Amino acid sequence: MTKNGFELPKKVGIVYSDAKREFFPTEEQFITEKDAELDANRVADYIGKMGIKVFLYPGNSAIFSSIKKDKPDIVFNLVDSVKGVESLAASIPGVLEVIGIPYTGADMLGMNIGGSKFLVKKIMQQNGIPIPNYQLFYNHTDFMDPNLRYPLISKLDEVHGAVEITKDAVSENEKHLRDRIKFLTTTYKQPVIVEEFIVGKEVTGMLLEGLNKKVYLAEKVFTKPNEKYLFATFDDQWTDHAWSSYHYQKYDDPILREYVKKAFDVVKMYDYGKFDIRIDSSNRYYFIDSNCNPAFGPLESDVAISTILNMYGVTFEEILKRLLINTVRDAKGKERLPIT
Repeated sequence: MTKNGFELPKKVGIVYSDAKREFFPTEEQFITEKDAELDANRVADYIGKMGIKVFLYPGNSAIFSSIKKDKPDIVFNLVDSVKGVESLAASIPGVLEVIGIPYTGADMLGMNIGGSKFLVKKIMQQNGIPIPNYQLFYNHTDFMDPNLRYPLISKLDEVHGAVEITKDAVSENEKHLRDRIKFLTTTYKQPVIVEEFIVGKEVTGMLLEGLNKKVYLAEKVFTKPNEKYLFATFDDQWTDHAWSSYHYQKYDDPILREYVKKAFDVVKMYDYGKFDIRIDSSNRYYFIDSNCNPAFGPLESDVAISTILNMYGVTFEEILKRLLINTVRDAKGKERLPIT
């Protein structure tokens, strides 16, 4: 029993991506998930120290029978892809719904929305959340909106983890942009989002649900300020020198916190979520990225949720307790408390 009067579950399952190199079109995309089992075991260690029995499940075809056999009270869903396809990750909450097991993170709808940057932008735009001007390209020969202004940054629509976000991601002319779109659509067989690159600060907003919803803001402070375009590349986040190109510092903006809360709700996130926001020289906000069920783990996993919340005095143990309590409470049919 916690101090808030809620019981912690006795048995918890953790489902993680069953990542094999042959599932992914490139080494870069595989790198973003190759440590999925290791990360799940780290989370399991912390949950186990709470006196809770933990079961680990790779997110594959065996999950249905395994979970039905073990009957965990709730499941931590850490799956980012199934057979290397991120859009199939939405099948995991679907399976858990069918079995009737409560789980952490977004439901099928939220994961399907979050799986497309284009869809997220459309929903945010419809709800008054500021975003850069953008266009979805299916082919490098598509007509280009003349209202788009260079520099432009191009991103895979259905793959996250900063895959292919390199210094070459920013284009200053049409030839470079179309060559890059051709490479991305050919290699990954999916559309590409092109948006105006916003010069200015970059802030990460993390929202964590517990007995209420709290937003934690942190500015990315880049250590190479002389570069023309400052943003976190794939190498900055996934190579051996990851995190050396920037660090986080606390950022306070009550207006931005309200935008994050609204964005969290309209794109159907649950429990926790992550947003990246650019702020230009006129202090205008632009939401540039959105992650339901973002990378999850303790400080030693070097993930944003633990790094940022730790700056605010929230330990990984406290994060786990909040999510466990939130999931147990929802499973008992109690209403979520209002945003504070």
